[in-house]
Amino acid sequence: MTIRIVIVDDHHVVRKGLFYFFQTQKDLEIVGEATNGKEALDLLTNQPADVVLLDVQMPEMDGIEATKKIKERFPETRVLILTSFSDYHSVIPAIQAGASGYQLKDAEPEELARAIRNVYDGKKMIDEKAAVHLFQHISPDHLDEDKKRLHELTKREMEVLQELMKGKSNKEIARDLFITEKTVKTHVSNILSKLEVHDRTQAALLAVKHLDSK
Repeated sequence: MTIRIVIVDDHHVVRKGLFYFFQTQKDLEIVGEATNGKEALDLLTNQPADVVLLDVQMPEMDGIEATKKIKERFPETRVLILTSFSDYHSVIPAIQAGASGYQLKDAEPEELARAIRNVYDGKKMIDEKAAVHLFQHISPDHLDEDKKRLHELTKREMEVLQELMKGKSNKEIARDLFITEKTVKTHVSNILSKLEVHDRTQAALLAVKHLDSK
């Protein structure tokens, strides 16, 4: 299996750096490059891709608008935002536009490769730093029903939910939080019940969608 990737970034150095790294990964192949969202759409018309790595701030068409259009025209293509910006006003619109993940450029190359593979497999990936930033914006004073449910989670359940936002498996969560897989399963079950959602992806997306900017 080879994952076909299109890189969309207006910085030549970034694109080339990624190109050289992906050459070391047998299952990742760059099939195209673009400098903005408009070029990416034109490219995808003739060159199908499994995952599009997309910067947020670009000329002509930024990453948010490009994400919307890519998902409209190429619904099977996954979008993974790769940017330097972890602020609320960049992350939330990207996820709402249809991005499957949000990764920061200071991530380790292997971490980025892992995010690409997870997004390709249908998981939702939120960079740890961006996730921490987002959770700081939960405002108990302005909670609708979904936010009230989030606010009802225990501290440990919130920690597990943060790990779910990164697309981690129960085994990975257990390892990173130093708890058993059985305990993780119990927390995940409680989270799904409290948030009234059917699966872990819905739980992660609900958390992201209902955070307020202060």
